[in-house]
Amino acid sequence: MSNLKFNPRTLILLLMILVITGFRLLVTFNSDALKFANFSSIGAVALFGGAYFKDHLKAFAFPLLSLFLSDFILSATIFSEYSNGFLYEGWYWTYFAFALMVLIGRVLLNKINPVSLLASTLSIVLIHWIVTDFGVWFKNPSYTQDFAGFWLCLERAIPFEIRFLEGTLIYGAILFGAFEILKAKYPVLKFSTKQA
Repeated sequence: MSNLKFNPRTLILLLMILVITGFRLLVTFNSDALKFANFSSIGAVALFGGAYFKDHLKAFAFPLLSLFLSDFILSATIFSEYSNGFLYEGWYWTYFAFALMVLIGRVLLNKINPVSLLASTLSIVLIHWIVTDFGVWFKNPSYTQDFAGFWLCLERAIPFEIRFLEGTLIYGAILFGAFEILKAKYPVLKFSTKQA
């Protein structure tokens, strides 16, 4: 007999991540491809995974897997022109930023409240802005390889980062709010040392 035990908390957390990641695909497929660029759920998923999964492996693996699956689908379909045969140029910068975002969720969201959620959201937007745009700037002939060139790259990314902030705030409110409501209604979803 197997010693595997059903863990409803982990299952609900994973389902919520998959559903909200599905919105990333839904919005992107049903709009002008670049109109909602960066208005996505990935930032909220990173914070959510970091905050609610107490197991380090799950905290990083489930959000990163959701990012990979949605990136793979988008790279194979509507963003195929930007694909390098696998994902897209500089994908590793995005995944590094995403892992840092999960870490922010683990560190800043020990207690979930509006202030900690806003502080962590602003932190991950800053991380996303600097890390992913470093990848855009580095060795890119469109920018001088000095501070001025990097600053220009950051300036050009501001509209995308505003959309990233908006998406993270909206999807974060949905994810965190829904799970807190579920925890209040179903005590089995509250964290215990034997779960998540």
